[in-house]
Amino acid sequence: MLGWPVYEHGIEPHISVFHKSARTDGTFSCADFTYDQPGDVYRCPAGQLLTTTGTLVNDGATLLYRASKFDCAPCPLKTRCCPNEPVREVPRSIYEGARDMARDIARSEEGRTSRRERKKVEMLFAHLKRILKLDRLRLRGPNGAGDEFHLAAAA
Repeated sequence: MLGWPVYEHGIEPHISVFHKSARTDGTFSCADFTYDQPGDVYRCPAGQLLTTTGTLVNDGATLLYRASKFDCAPCPLKTRCCPNEPVREVPRSIYEGARDMARDIARSEEGRTSRRERKKVEMLFAHLKRILKLDRLRLRGPNGAGDEFHLAAAA
């Protein structure tokens, strides 16, 4: 969803982006691997490279970065990295650059200000939905939706 506004229209995404790659089994997560943008490679915590073939997998928007078996087999961190697999693979969305941009903006002062301002507007919509029972629109089309919101805002 972030690729369209960022790559096609140059819009800065002022939204929260979650990274659900944290692991609970004690092994390294994707966040422990550093991505090198110019080289298009990942570096593992031991310093070895993970490269990609450039083939899109899964949903057609994911690249798999794989380590070499010759690097993984003798590595002292293998038990914390990939204990059940011969090599480590790290998936990366082709839209990860846009997600990184959104995370950087969210950490900045500008991002905190925009969240604070957006919260004020979101609270008004929540009030319209919960208190004034505007949980669904009853009129069709953009004009009908606009009319309903104007009436609800006036009420």
